[in-house]
Amino acid sequence: MQSRHIRTFIVALLTSSAALPACAQTACDTLYLSVEELLSKVSRSHLQVAADRLKEQMAAERAKTARMSRLPSVSVGLRAGYLGQPIVWENGLSHATRPDSPDWQQNYTVDVSQPVYQGGRIKYSIRKADLEQELARLQTAADEGDIRLAMLSRYLELFSMYKQHMVLDRKIAESERRLKDIRRLKAEGVITNNDVLRSELQLTDDRLALQETDNDIRIASQQIDILLGLDERLLLMPDTALLADERHVDSYEYYVERASLADPSVLALHKQTEIAENNVCIKQSALRPSVSLTASNTLARPVSRTMADMYNNAWNVGVSVSYPLSALYTDRHQLREARQNVQLMHNAEEQKQQQIRMAVQSALLRHREAISRVEALKLSVRQASENYRIMYNRYMNQLAILTDLLDADNLRLNAELQLTTARTQVAYTYYELQRAVGEL
Repeated sequence: MQSRHIRTFIVALLTSSAALPACAQTACDTLYLSVEELLSKVSRSHLQVAADRLKEQMAAERAKTARMSRLPSVSVGLRAGYLGQPIVWENGLSHATRPDSPDWQQNYTVDVSQPVYQGGRIKYSIRKADLEQELARLQTAADEGDIRLAMLSRYLELFSMYKQHMVLDRKIAESERRLKDIRRLKAEGVITNNDVLRSELQLTDDRLALQETDNDIRIASQQIDILLGLDERLLLMPDTALLADERHVDSYEYYVERASLADPSVLALHKQTEIAENNVCIKQSALRPSVSLTASNTLARPVSRTMADMYNNAWNVGVSVSYPLSALYTDRHQLREARQNVQLMHNAEEQKQQQIRMAVQSALLRHREAISRVEALKLSVRQASENYRIMYNRYMNQLAILTDLLDADNLRLNAELQLTTARTQVAYTYYELQRAVGEL
């Protein structure tokens, strides 16, 4: 019922030019934005998410490039140029002769090399590219979850501002009615002009607070508009039913287990560990021999031995074997470093598990605490409202002073605002739990 009243008020608030001075001064439209639409727009329009998706595409291209290393290497060469006059000495460096030779030389070559065995370098390079592609996908999911939680925090703050506007607007209306009664009592000579002045001062402060709240709503709406790629002049209207939804909360052990299995940041660390282990295999493959099949064909002019001005074609097929002996001592420290990096990544995984347990416990306790606070503040709001009613009647019968009445009014205002904050905290801590298990 209360949620329906809040929604009705917001609709009236946004459709009234007098309700929001900032909107009255500049042309602006309103947009109702549900939580589902907010999260969807984050996935489609947020620049950080778009950047992560580009990184995914780049990783996919690197994976395709790595697979190309299994194909044969083919090169075609062309060499042509002016051939200088050769000089031949038949007896030492005396009696030089200059035989006839062509003025131009040409050389056409085709070389083919097919890797047969590279010690596992190709296989592990392809696996590394695939792991990096999967890591990019997980990083996108992790960043998207963090951004969604941050946007939900802004979204809930916007709702609190609307609630604050509603409370202040109602308080101003009551203050205006109260000021009329006080002026009537002043005209009757029951009270002094001091109470009138203090009431007017309180009303002025409330109107300034309302104007500040209006500006905060415009600023918060613009920030969300910009981050979601919307028209920044749009005035956003949050979904008030968000706070009324019943949310089931499971046990601490359930959330810790789910986070270990589904949280993208945890899975990303697993992938980083696999990449580190794969790098050890790449370093070890550098210590193994390489075997390739080779084929070559060369068409050259003139004949290199006789310098006869004619074409000579030669071809060959063979096997190329090489063993990097120097790698036995040059790559030893790199291999040791790669193994230490594996230990480092296992350490990072353990640290992440500790962080998850602390984050889940904190969010779970804060969630339950916020639920208890809501129940307690509901009673506080009723008590503060009753206290204000009593103080108002006592003041009008001159059984209390104006200070007591204003204190009771401020106490009621603070109780209502604290209740809204507690309600938004219930929603926020619930989404924190969802983020911790990778379901946001």
